Amino acid sequence: MNQKKILLIDDEEDILEIISYNLEKEGYLVTTANNGNEGLIKAKELIPDLILLDVMMPEKDGIETCQELRQIKELQNTLIVFLSARSEEFSQLAGFQAGANDYVVKIIKPKILISKINALLQLTSKVSNDAKVLTIGDLVIDKDNVKVTKNGQHFLLPKKEFDLLYLLASNTEKVFKREEILEKVWGNDVVVGERTIDVHIRRLREKLGINTIQTLKGIGYKLVV
Repeated sequence: MNQKKILLIDDEEDILEIISYNLEKEGYLVTTANNGNEGLIKAKELIPDLILLDVMMPEKDGIETCQELRQIKELQNTLIVFLSARSEEFSQLAGFQAGANDYVVKIIKPKILISKINALLQLTSKVSNDAKVLTIGDLVIDKDNVKVTKNGQHFLLPKKEFDLLYLLASNTEKVFKREEILEKVWGNDVVVGERTIDVHIRRLREKLGINTIQTLKGIGYKLVV
């Protein structure tokens, strides 16, 4: 059995102990680090499937650590989840802007946290970046035939709308920033405004009845399963 690897970065020993215990009981291979610098070193060595990262830590906080983790090419597919006592909206937005896949407020029952981690890792393993057909709930996106099916109903979308939907569906745990969407869907050769993305998102929601394209104000979009 290929054990999933999780790196837990937190300066609170009791948090490391409790969460490690529950993750290991679930079958995960857990490595811990007490601060951001140590976490960066261990992340490069381990290449974990998922990193649980505290926000408030001495020397190097979680936001800065996350930004540096996202610069490491080998960790491109690693999920990063903030686990923080800070529940304010601006803190959570800062976490997503730094490159996190999710943000969990620290006062949480271990069983709920484990369930969330299980769901994140299982979903990621199902969706390959090279997949020709993506299935997200009742939504099926056929890349080769540029065709979308929802609840058995077929939709032929204009190319840019299809490309945008396929991009969001390619990684449902990721928040796609506006600049990344513009680069990957429209490319660098075409000059379009950010409003263009909003218009295409609105059309997708109207055509497909999709309410699961989540807007993170000032950051980008995410397809929520």
